[in-house]
Amino acid sequence: MLWVAIIGLVMTVLAVAVAGRRVLFLYKLATVGPPAPERVEYARTHVADEIKAQLVEVFGQRKLLKWTASGVAHFFVMWAFFILLTVYVEAYGAIIQGAITGTPDFHIPLIGTWGALGFLQDFIAVACLLGLVAFAAIRIKNSPKALGRRSRFSGSHLGGAWLVLFMIFNIIWTLFLARGAAAANGNFPYSSGAFVSLALGDVLPRSTLLEEIGLLLHIGFMLVFLVIVVNSKHLHIFTAPLNVLFSRRPDAMGAAVEMRVDGKPVDFEDEDLDPERLGRGKIADTTWKGFLDFYSCTECGRCQSQCPAWNTDKPLSPKMLILDQRDHAFAAAPYLMAAEAGQQHKDTDVLALLEKPLVGEEGVIHPDVIWSCTNCGACVEQCPVDIEHIDHILDMRRYQAMVESSFPSEAGVMVKNLENKGNPWGMSEMKRADWIEELDFEVEVVEDTMPADAEYLFWVGCAGALEDRAKKTTKAVAELLHIAGVKFAVLGPMEACTGDPARRLGMEYLFNMLAQQNIETLNDAGVKKIVATCPHCFNTLANEYPQLGGTYEVVHHTQLLAKLVDEGLLTPVTPIEEKITYHDPCFLGRHNKVYSQPRDIMAKVPGVKTQEMHRHKDRGFCCGAGGARMWMEERIGKRINTERVDEALTTDPDTVSTACPFCMVMLGDAISEKKNSGEAKESLEVVDVAQLLIKSVKDAS
Repeated sequence: MLWVAIIGLVMTVLAVAVAGRRVLFLYKLATVGPPAPERVEYARTHVADEIKAQLVEVFGQRKLLKWTASGVAHFFVMWAFFILLTVYVEAYGAIIQGAITGTPDFHIPLIGTWGALGFLQDFIAVACLLGLVAFAAIRIKNSPKALGRRSRFSGSHLGGAWLVLFMIFNIIWTLFLARGAAAANGNFPYSSGAFVSLALGDVLPRSTLLEEIGLLLHIGFMLVFLVIVVNSKHLHIFTAPLNVLFSRRPDAMGAAVEMRVDGKPVDFEDEDLDPERLGRGKIADTTWKGFLDFYSCTECGRCQSQCPAWNTDKPLSPKMLILDQRDHAFAAAPYLMAAEAGQQHKDTDVLALLEKPLVGEEGVIHPDVIWSCTNCGACVEQCPVDIEHIDHILDMRRYQAMVESSFPSEAGVMVKNLENKGNPWGMSEMKRADWIEELDFEVEVVEDTMPADAEYLFWVGCAGALEDRAKKTTKAVAELLHIAGVKFAVLGPMEACTGDPARRLGMEYLFNMLAQQNIETLNDAGVKKIVATCPHCFNTLANEYPQLGGTYEVVHHTQLLAKLVDEGLLTPVTPIEEKITYHDPCFLGRHNKVYSQPRDIMAKVPGVKTQEMHRHKDRGFCCGAGGARMWMEERIGKRINTERVDEALTTDPDTVSTACPFCMVMLGDAISEKKNSGEAKESLEVVDVAQLLIKSVKDAS
């Protein structure tokens, strides 16, 4: 056995050296860019949350198990990596002990002869083999050849994936060869439990050479696999736990990533601020967390298959957004690291590679890619390794908007209106209180401070105050609060846009200006609790204003109304005999995990029959308005709102309900087109959940 030990240990040293060299390269490349100290700080101060994330996301495979067949297969293959580490301990122990004593009958101390461990090893190995078969079948069924662009594997490096499956297969069959030969020679540590290995031991011949060859093959394939892993997409085996560890928590996406320069929040008042440092213009501007996203991408395409832009024939694929950056980073890596070390380049080709813009007609990413994004979060929600695609897009948009002044022209009107009038439509701030005159009760408008008896500030929002369809929701919510006896006040003309459209467009400076103005107004008025009807306002007030010092208790109107119904302060009595399908607003659902309350309200309204669309809750499909897309023309592919309404029509609804003014506009426009073409019945309409509730409550009174 001495020759086996020598060969095995030499192979190990060589493979570890090659893999270690690659790991060092990846580390140096990732640290070329700016730091991200906030990621480390969050992980350090939220240890319990991070442990839970590792248990649920990494070991529990929560996101992958949503995709039942492939999720179960991946679960067993992943756990095979953990459990079969014990087999490698046994394999190395056998060759070393065999070299010393001549008898390779090593077993792990204490637990190494337990039949339960032997059973677990054989079971997980068999399960892994079945998982490989499932993976192969899934890849063939969903291959680009079979499905074309609709395949979630389109654009992935397919050859590498098949190579990895082949290598895992080799690891498993050599495992059984080595264990079966050991059992035949009487060197196997388990007398029971290891059902496959023991069965093979009964049929394989007694042969020391066969056992030695089996051990070397098993160790050799593992070492080759290690080298392949650190040079392929399967690097995620090691980087995914780190990516989960340093992702933004909690699980809901909520706030947009805070803009930073050199790891510090941007101070727009700093006279020394270099405008060229705003956002991401080149690959070297990517933080180490961005590189960790690149390294962790499994190329599975789950993000792509759920993306509303991709599904309506637009150029944005969240997967390719990451892969294109990764490929460019690897191509430029030697020069990036040399530049970091202070070496100057004169070669024009090298300089062109280093200076290649991330976004542009000749850039790494085409402009249509980043401007197709609705920020809906479907990609982030589905990614099993917590890649944050929206953060990449927002940082690229920031550079394009603030440094290059390059963004869709029609969005420029919205930007000017926000700058001059504090709302996207450019209407007078005095019109913000006009809706109050249409009510038959008094609504208090804050003048200096909140009225003493007001529990909530009702944040009406730009749409809720100025857009005719959204004003119906505003009045319904106000009436419901009045009926329930909930005291509230509004800011009226003092309210300005939260800045969400500006921030999602990439105009961080404008967002900062609007946010600070609103925070000063809210703080001066002594506001503590806010109810908002617009999910975008709700998300910004609750999750983004704390970044600038504005911390409040913020609820969405569906959350408050559901609570009032549960407490008996609102009682829906009059039946609404309608079949209703509910559309989940992205910034209420995926971004803030508010799924149950709107449905709870509808469930309490007599007569309502609900029918879910195929894509709902965390797999809901965007209306097309998020990410400032509300103010941009949709010129490429099928309109997203049309796609969503087509899906809604498959439920044959009498009404489409939602809980967002943007969704009401987008879905309403698409339904109007369907009515004109005769594809939808004339009575079909889009209403807010609050409108359904007030109809049942008010008619009863």
